[in-house]
Amino acid sequence: MTNTTQPTVISWPLEGIDDDGRWSYANDEESVQQVIRNILLTRPGERLMRSDFGAGLMDFIHQPNNQTTRNLMANVVKKSIQHWETRVNVESVEVLPVQGSLTVVQILIRYQMRFTGAINQLNLSLALNQV
Repeated sequence: MTNTTQPTVISWPLEGIDDDGRWSYANDEESVQQVIRNILLTRPGERLMRSDFGAGLMDFIHQPNNQTTRNLMANVVKKSIQHWETRVNVESVEVLPVQGSLTVVQILIRYQMRFTGAINQLNLSLALNQV
């Protein structure tokens, strides 16, 4: 028999004390989005005791905004989330140029929560070619 109970996840940072005098935590969907952002913005080697953690998305900021770079970014994002965030199934990752900007890309991540089946999307922007 398999256990289908959804685990309780404590998300950091704690959000203070609620009206009942208890610690307030992010809900599961907020926690997943926080973890995904953490994965994407952490460079491998930055985290003590887990040197392979992270996607290293910031390593792309000095790359040209072309299709090759955007494809590489999409692959890194998808692989990193699949590896480090086990509460979701990644449906798709798109990295698109932002109209009217030569340097900004929009990262659209569509994923499904494993325990609830809910489909969510996380949108991030990243400026390339920063000096």
